[in-house]
Amino acid sequence: MPTKTICPISREDFKAKAEPLRFDLAGSQIIAIPREFSTGSFGWYVSGKAPVTVDGKTLTVQIGMNLIVVGSKEIPKGE
Repeated sequence: MPTKTICPISREDFKAKAEPLRFDLAGSQIIAIPREFSTGSFGWYVSGKAPVTVDGKTLTVQIGMNLIVVGSKEIPKGE
């Protein structure tokens, strides 16, 4: 059985110190904000729309991305 990954940060430290993550998607700036998910895990989330050009045509894409800190679900709340 694989070894479980232990999250090296407390929930409170993550909430206090995690900063937004910035990504470039085909020239558009995408910003993922820190958050706690309904599952109890924490990480970053971004959703929105952005233009992407294919064969000279501009397409609008829907963005939805979760970046979850591995092992964060097991960190007790109120720790």
